[in-house]
Amino acid sequence: MIPKILLQKAQELEERARGAFPDLAPLAKQCFLNTIETTVTQLEDGSYFVITGDIPAMWLRDSAAQLRPYVKYAKEDKDLQAILKSVLQKYAFYVNLDPYSNAFNRAPQQGFSEHDFSNFQSGWIWERKYEVDSLCAPLYLAHQYYEATGDASIFTEEFRLLVQAIVDTFTTEQRHDRSPYWFIRENCPKSDTLPMGGHGRPVNTTGMTWSGFRPSDDACKFGYLIPSNMMAVVALGYAVELLQAGYADKVLEERCRSLAEEIRDGIETYGVYDHPRYGRIYAYETDGFGNYNLMDDANSPSLLAIPYLGYKPAEDPIYQNTRRFVLSEDNPYYFVGRAAKGVGSPHTPHRYIWHIGLIMQILTSTDPAEKRECLETLARTHAGTSFMHEGFDADDPTKFTRPWFAWANTLFAQMLEQEVSL
Repeated sequence: MIPKILLQKAQELEERARGAFPDLAPLAKQCFLNTIETTVTQLEDGSYFVITGDIPAMWLRDSAAQLRPYVKYAKEDKDLQAILKSVLQKYAFYVNLDPYSNAFNRAPQQGFSEHDFSNFQSGWIWERKYEVDSLCAPLYLAHQYYEATGDASIFTEEFRLLVQAIVDTFTTEQRHDRSPYWFIRENCPKSDTLPMGGHGRPVNTTGMTWSGFRPSDDACKFGYLIPSNMMAVVALGYAVELLQAGYADKVLEERCRSLAEEIRDGIETYGVYDHPRYGRIYAYETDGFGNYNLMDDANSPSLLAIPYLGYKPAEDPIYQNTRRFVLSEDNPYYFVGRAAKGVGSPHTPHRYIWHIGLIMQILTSTDPAEKRECLETLARTHAGTSFMHEGFDADDPTKFTRPWFAWANTLFAQMLEQEVSL
């Protein structure tokens, strides 16, 4: 059953879009409802499970992003509250089971992860690629939910243990050489496994926290993924606020504060590169030894998404320099074609632009002309489906990946709500 408030808001979004952006109006309602209509399932025990779309597993990152536009309406609808609270409870169960996994099954089963090699296995795990942003996502969603509803019932002991597990994991991974985690997948592209016996390339101690994989689920080249560390700083700040609201755990609060400051210091000390053309910019990855990966990937968290993540405002000088780099062909994953220009990803074919990248460009832009250009691009690149996709050919948008990708649809709806001031 779809909560009534979401049906109402979807209709309002379509009506407003019809007036403001008529070419996008046919996408408004169905993109807004795509997550709740097609990816949210109530299980036999009454709990709720959220798949990504065409993959039958629950990613911590994707599911939180898919639900994000709905949260602000939760106070008005008990059914929506029940769904969101159940998802937060699932996050607590999954993270407390294994904070190194990025995606989970609806029940213990044979699925995907039994073909991988790592230091822990469980039938609950779909995939065990350790990604810093996966642990940030539950804190973002919980903070947004409590801010919107004031519902203190989410403050269970299991949720406090989730926060503790996240802090413990981020702290361990500040010294990855002491970490128990390793991951190997055989007979696969290099981007699907970690080198050096599954431990990844060596990193220096910087204060930042190590990530094995990017939000694309591709392996990091260098272990300190700057956008994910930025997300961690913000998420730990949210954790402090949640602990203050729901618990009397001053020790854990202080651990969150201290860890956030250490990571922030590491970003600003080791993650900034002096570019000969753009000035001081944030690198995408570094190892802390003076090696930098200068690129951006459309998957969020990204460098383009820094204001969206809440780490720095859009006007910040280093962000503006970074943005100019990201939206140029000096970024190896920025493509200019006959049909469109925008940020893509090494995760998809060469010269494929991501709808998520175009949407994030709008969400972080302060230039009305730039927004308008991106909106027009979205209107002509959905290949007549009225849905967003993962990536599409910069020269021919009828060639695309993932026709059912709920995260992209939800982010589109979130952006459109912002643009029509719903």
